[in-house]
Amino acid sequence: MSVDSRFSHKIWQEEELSKMVKGGVPFPMLTDAGGRIGRVYGVYDEEAGVNIRGRFLIDPEGIIQAMEVMTPPVGRNVAELIRQVKAFQHVAKTGEVMPSGWQPGKPTLKPGPDLAGKVWKVWKPDLAF
Repeated sequence: MSVDSRFSHKIWQEEELSKMVKGGVPFPMLTDAGGRIGRVYGVYDEEAGVNIRGRFLIDPEGIIQAMEVMTPPVGRNVAELIRQVKAFQHVAKTGEVMPSGWQPGKPTLKPGPDLAGKVWKVWKPDLAF
């Protein structure tokens, strides 16, 4: 979503994204003319009239579970976004929690009093990423 028009999004999809991702990005791009939604999320730059780059993971109950706001010179990491989505889905399904850098198939943590002071036995930094 950006303050750009739907026409700008169409050109961006056809001339850029479709050349980077076969068929273009598989989701709609939305316009936030005037920055109303950007203001709600705290990413609208009033002076410049643009939304600052950000991403928000919102669960089915409408609660923001993760967010990242970046300045324009630095791109976002799509692989990290996908990893986080999978982690939140796993948490919702199992109640387990993810250590830093968790990847699907790697060990998870089962929260509880038994874990306090013993995370090091279950998780090692070389398991991250």
